[in-house]
Amino acid sequence: MATLLDKLWAAHEIKAEHGQSLLWVDRHLVHEGSHHAFAKLAERGLEVAEPELTFGVADHYAPTRNRDRIDNPQVAVMLERLEANCTRHGIRLFGLRDPRQGIVHVIGPEQGLTLPGLLINCGDSHTSTHGAFGALGFGIGATQVAHVLATQTVWQAKPRAMRIRFEGEPGVAVTAKDMALHWISQLGTGGATGHAVEYAGSAVRALSMEGRMTLCNLSIEGGARFGMVAPDAVTLAYVKGRPMAPSGTDWDAAEAYWQTLHSDTDASFDRDVSFDMAEVAPTVTWGTTPDQALPIGASLPDPARLDPTQAEAARDAMAYMGLTPGRPLEGTPVDQVFLGSCTTGRIDDLRAAAAVLKGRKAKVPGLVSPGSMLVKQQAEQEGLDKVFIEAGLEWTGSGCSMCVGMNGDLVGPGKRCASSTNRNFRGRQGKGARTHLMSPAMVAAAAVTGTLTDVRPLLEGRG
Repeated sequence: MATLLDKLWAAHEIKAEHGQSLLWVDRHLVHEGSHHAFAKLAERGLEVAEPELTFGVADHYAPTRNRDRIDNPQVAVMLERLEANCTRHGIRLFGLRDPRQGIVHVIGPEQGLTLPGLLINCGDSHTSTHGAFGALGFGIGATQVAHVLATQTVWQAKPRAMRIRFEGEPGVAVTAKDMALHWISQLGTGGATGHAVEYAGSAVRALSMEGRMTLCNLSIEGGARFGMVAPDAVTLAYVKGRPMAPSGTDWDAAEAYWQTLHSDTDASFDRDVSFDMAEVAPTVTWGTTPDQALPIGASLPDPARLDPTQAEAARDAMAYMGLTPGRPLEGTPVDQVFLGSCTTGRIDDLRAAAAVLKGRKAKVPGLVSPGSMLVKQQAEQEGLDKVFIEAGLEWTGSGCSMCVGMNGDLVGPGKRCASSTNRNFRGRQGKGARTHLMSPAMVAAAAVTGTLTDVRPLLEGRG
């Protein structure tokens, strides 16, 4: 019997040779960093094979402020190059002046470009986000981007199938971000290496599409090639009526097909892991890899008591992060906060943070960058922007922003940031930056207290 991975792979495989499959690509998403691939096409005199299936997005270098006057020459060049390449090849561009602009992995689902059953590629590792819809979504390198542009196909080795199940009811303020950090902390950053992860179980089915996207987005941080969730009624309700989703009889045919996209009851997985939601708490990273994470109520590990293979990494991480073994994680002072990214920059994420911040003042500065300009618009219609501004945080435009720091939004050397993003590697948010990953609600709690804080007491009496 077949897994969801088997079904999707078979639907896209053109041929197989030497352990590799040539796969048809349904959607190809390009951004400013894709200029190397366009240059390769120009060198060989090639055209984009299927421009109507290719979509350009300004996100990594997109300035979140002063969009009418870009002062940074590097940023301006990158954005101009993307626009020129898209114009040259007839590619639809969600550029800086487009009211639908946003982070590529936010606007794909938002616009209905992301649909169940598709294969979606982008030169960005967090393309796995799109797997939340029951799609094959994975990042590719510059050479592969050029190959997809020229042929609308990609060579890929089929990963092994892994299932991660979450069963039970989540506790207060336990989110998809906590679920992801929990499994990565338990299995390690290489725990899913060589596998495609299908998320399943009652707690996954109970997640909104925003939560499922967060879960799939972070699959990469646990070593997976990509993550997936089988489409269901929640998926269909989210997709229906999106600008580029099918409609009418096309919708009926698509829905009938999408309902077949699930692992068969007795399908076999190469690895099967299950977690009890009773064991998942609001979780925060303390080190410099996503698996160096703990429940907020825990104390920092003592490297002397760790396995020798982990001890050295823990010592190095604590030295970089300026932390003391054995001290409580809660109460660690932070210098600033960031809310945004393709991991947790959607409307549900902003609502969760605003629920904590409403009527309160932030003790540290912070930046809030919505995942798209449409998310920004919706948040403003709901009054969320006023909550952030009145709390003392900066409300900006959309882009990758402080997640990766390519647009100038940075964490200063030695500064500690409570961040809703996806990576806490050294220098990820800026040279010498110290990053703690957590959910949007936990970021809001850190803003209010100026420390890493358990958000749950702050939510008492707030419905």
